[in-house]
Amino acid sequence: MPPTLASLVHHSALKLTVRAGEDRLDVPVRWAHVSELADPVPYMEGGELLLITALKLDAEDPEAMRRYVRRLAGAGVVGLGFAVGVNYDEVPAALVDAAEAEGLPLLEVPRRTPFLAISKAVSAAIAADQYRAVTAGFAAQRELTRQALTAGPEGVLAALAQQVDGWAALYDASGAVVAAAPEWAGRRAARLTAEVERLRERPAPASSVVGGPGGADADDRVELHSLGTGRRPRAALAVGTAAAPGTAERYAVHSAIALLTLVTERSRSLHAAEQRIGAAVLRMLLAGEPDHARAVAGGLYGELLDAPFRMIVAEAAPGPSARAHAEGSAHPRGTAAKAAEAAGAPLDALTEALEAAAARSGEAVLVVPEGERLVVLAPDGGAAVGACADFAAALEAGRPAGGAREAGDDGELVVGLSAPAGPIAAAAAYKQAEQALSVARRRGRVCVEHEQLAAGSVLPLLADDAVRAFADGLLRALHEHDATGRGDLVASLRAWLSRHGQWDAAAADLGVHRHTLRYRMRRVEEILGRSLDDPDVRMELWLALKATSADQGPGASARA
Repeated sequence: MPPTLASLVHHSALKLTVRAGEDRLDVPVRWAHVSELADPVPYMEGGELLLITALKLDAEDPEAMRRYVRRLAGAGVVGLGFAVGVNYDEVPAALVDAAEAEGLPLLEVPRRTPFLAISKAVSAAIAADQYRAVTAGFAAQRELTRQALTAGPEGVLAALAQQVDGWAALYDASGAVVAAAPEWAGRRAARLTAEVERLRERPAPASSVVGGPGGADADDRVELHSLGTGRRPRAALAVGTAAAPGTAERYAVHSAIALLTLVTERSRSLHAAEQRIGAAVLRMLLAGEPDHARAVAGGLYGELLDAPFRMIVAEAAPGPSARAHAEGSAHPRGTAAKAAEAAGAPLDALTEALEAAAARSGEAVLVVPEGERLVVLAPDGGAAVGACADFAAALEAGRPAGGAREAGDDGELVVGLSAPAGPIAAAAAYKQAEQALSVARRRGRVCVEHEQLAAGSVLPLLADDAVRAFADGLLRALHEHDATGRGDLVASLRAWLSRHGQWDAAAADLGVHRHTLRYRMRRVEEILGRSLDDPDVRMELWLALKATSADQGPGASARA
């Protein structure tokens, strides 16, 4: 504890006597200062014990003393020491009354006690308090280190909570609570997720204070600290106390930050090793060797390889801003690195979202980064698959109308999900995810599930420039024939194909005689040089008609 007025009064060598403010002697003393100025306030910082002899004061003037004492109290002076036997034989009553009125402790200093002795006593007490704080800080550091080695992050949090007489919590990269001590602190820590997310947006190292006096939680002051050595924090630490931590508690907090950062970085190294194992397991699954994959994975992925899973394939590419920067840069290597970083940003965000969701639900996921591509195996119907859908929906919601990307976007993300599959069908699931990814890219979507394609229509897939070019080329001769006014071969072909070659029904739809329709179909064969008896020719013509009608608006589509 720092020195207080009470400790100075009880100091046997100083012989101080309390003349006013006996109920405020427990106030800490930051320093003892001697000043005979009529107005020493400009030189005060607050927390001082001011020592005077009233050399330049009229200490018997009640009004002057009221003004003097009021200014001292307003400046944060915690006590006034008055030496008797120098200019006054006893403490003037005007000064005593003024001190009582302002609640400022007033100490009588006997003639035989020099001010220097009081200053030395205060200095020695401050030094002793600092030594105790440093010693306690080192002891806390040793205990926290021991807990880090034997019990991991949970042990560090428990020891830290005990050291600061409060609570502590650890958050992952997504802002979710990983561990908390004591156990009840988990609920309090969960309410700070938004604050942790804001902290993560700032360059590391970063810290902030939530609550405390005057805040929303007046009885709970919480410090948030980012953890990690990279540009983007990998985790965060929350420390809740009733008041601002002292020197010893501050040592403990800083030690915990260092230890948890080391644990976090070590976890990243282990995570990288796990990803290498995951890449090997994925290659074995795709090669049709599920038994070897299980042997290599061991218990690392739990029951993931034995239950239905989804294959997720995601790709990212640099957005317009990154590409524009690359084109204007004079340093190709640096530009390539920045472009790769821009492309990897959405993949990193998706990875964090999937892994955090899996961690919260206790499910295993296999995540394999492959440059500008991410491959994930996640349990069917699990939290990670749900998080992927939510992540894609959030990106879709952030796009302008029509799905176009904004010019300032840092990167584009497309995701394909396979249908549920097992280890034996992993290669097929990977192909399904790639097909869904390709469709998502062509449609300008963030995410497409393979099951959606099977349950939908093939017609939207015809909205492709290559397909439309083929259709235009195939039907051009018929359109040119109709443009001369010599018949309506395109409409007749559409009606005949839609009626599956039934002459009477198609002729009725057109309002012509069936012999007229037969003549037109022979002209179609002559112009195209193809036989309508060939089912492949009929299929190509029908798809060409659908592709071209899609370009002509709703009315044309309805006629088709």
